[in-house]
Amino acid sequence: MANESTSSTLSELYTEIVAEAQFVAQEQSIMRNLVRNYAITGGGKAVEVPIYAAVSAAAVNEATDLSNTAINPSSQTITASEVGIMTTLTDLARNAAPRNVAADIGRLFGEAIAKKQDQDLIALFDGFSSAVGDGTSAINAAAIFNALSTLRENALNINECAVVLHPKIAFDLKANLTNTFANANANDLANEALRSGFVGSLAGMNVFETSNMSNTGNAGDYKGGAFHRDAIALAEMQGLKIETQRDASLRADEIVATAVYGVGEIHDSYGVELHHDSSIQ
Repeated sequence: MANESTSSTLSELYTEIVAEAQFVAQEQSIMRNLVRNYAITGGGKAVEVPIYAAVSAAAVNEATDLSNTAINPSSQTITASEVGIMTTLTDLARNAAPRNVAADIGRLFGEAIAKKQDQDLIALFDGFSSAVGDGTSAINAAAIFNALSTLRENALNINECAVVLHPKIAFDLKANLTNTFANANANDLANEALRSGFVGSLAGMNVFETSNMSNTGNAGDYKGGAFHRDAIALAEMQGLKIETQRDASLRADEIVATAVYGVGEIHDSYGVELHHDSSIQ
């Protein structure tokens, strides 16, 4: 029959969903490329991340033995768990769709997994001991430089640091940089913020916006972060996986997307929470 689902059409459906889902999951995730990534291998579902304390060199006299410096790392255990999403696509819905429904499902599933991963990593900002702001005022450039001073105090490579903010909080930062859109002598950064809405690099750190963070319970109140790559980590046991299963009696295909990963704070002093209230609700 013309509309009968065969093994070949199911295979084509699977291929399209996987391609779109994997592409979107990689492109839509802000956080995974900003943190340290580990692979969980060897049959377990956890990884031990070594944490080394800083060591210091000292001047020595000629022909004098160096004293031993003990290297005794501690460790942080990151345990993986599953996240997933499932939908049932009927033959009627697929055949009646005016566009490529397989690609649409792949995009939606990829976005869902990427959003969940970002949310889990961003939630770790709340655990940083250092914080700038208390959620009662709007962010400004001084807040970013304040966070930078904390990170630099730990001799961190600023090229591996980033700032992540909710778009409503980022709005206030852009407004502060552009002096409420009326600064004729604005610098290049302010002009770029006016032209494209992209803050770019501030205090040597790239500034990213994502809506994948929840407010703290008060409208416009969000907790962003300024952090080094080694502040928090993502440990993956299984990346995005798509599976399909035919339900002949239902005349439909079950489509399942799963990922297995864990997140954790590694170096508390390598991150600063940015807690601010947006001027727009």
